[in-house]
Amino acid sequence: MKKKRWFGILLAAMMVLLAACGGQTASQQAGEGEKKTEAGAEGEKKFKVGISQFVEHKALDAAREGFIKALKENGLEEGKNLEIDYQNAQADQSNTNTIAQKFAASKQDLILAIATPNAQALLQNVKDTPILFTAVSDPVGAKLVDNLEKPGKNITGFSDTPPDAIPNTIKSIKDFFPQAKNVGIIYNSGEANSVANVKAAKEELEKLQLKPVEATVTNTSEVKQASESLVGKVDAIYVPQDNTAVAALKTIVSTANKNKIPLFVGELESVRSGGFAGVGFEYSDIGYDTGLMAVKILKEGAKPGELSIGYPSKLTLTINKEAAKEQGIDIDKLPKEAMDKWKPQWIEKTETK
Repeated sequence: MKKKRWFGILLAAMMVLLAACGGQTASQQAGEGEKKTEAGAEGEKKFKVGISQFVEHKALDAAREGFIKALKENGLEEGKNLEIDYQNAQADQSNTNTIAQKFAASKQDLILAIATPNAQALLQNVKDTPILFTAVSDPVGAKLVDNLEKPGKNITGFSDTPPDAIPNTIKSIKDFFPQAKNVGIIYNSGEANSVANVKAAKEELEKLQLKPVEATVTNTSEVKQASESLVGKVDAIYVPQDNTAVAALKTIVSTANKNKIPLFVGELESVRSGGFAGVGFEYSDIGYDTGLMAVKILKEGAKPGELSIGYPSKLTLTINKEAAKEQGIDIDKLPKEAMDKWKPQWIEKTETK
């Protein structure tokens, strides 16, 4: 009887112990599950993207916003799995080099260059990290790539100068103002993209027997004087895709309005900002397309050197009605042949922001 009693006590104790161990194991398993979930969230790849922009103006800002939008719509979002370091060079070449050196040392997963000077500085300083550019006029002339189809280095991106854009803008000057003889061009001769744009514009002007009158600048503070120097000398003014001139476009618009000179521009954001007309595209679109390239590189492992240089696909001639009035242009008296040929889109009012 005594042995049976001790056996019963021992058996009961073992059952209690097993029950306690079983409960503890369940608790531990639950805790480990929670820890695993937390580790999974924390362990998700967080990408670091640097953005180097030459200067703030509507076109370049739109390109940046389009780029970020493409990332977000493809699962890369700031505050979650994406960290963006945005740096603006304020149109200062030395700043582009400083930004490039900073990014070279900070181990980004990808870097976006917005405009040619920033792309050149990054390529010189960053050797391994993938680099994308957008809003670059002449990737080959700027020595960013040797081949548009197969860039081959750690860099690729989108050009903002499709072959037909500049020739068509120059042709529209002649079509809308057949009596024009002299066309002023305001640009920064130190910007490689601007030099390429102006060369193409001058070639087209000469074909149409229009004389180019150049007014060059080195920084935004010189733009006002440059635009005023053209008064009385030209029948129209053309502002190409030049970051320095576009950053100070308000002063050119003011000169054109005051002196009743038609102002033609190199992109649609400048038409919105007071240019009379221009053949162009939405910069947000090429920014977005550049963002899709970034997704391929970051999420799919694509190599920049294997991605072809892209161009905007849709070009439109747009006329700003308010700017036309301010510049003394009667839209009803423009040649019907030109209106029928170009079938322009219209902007009712100038954006003042």
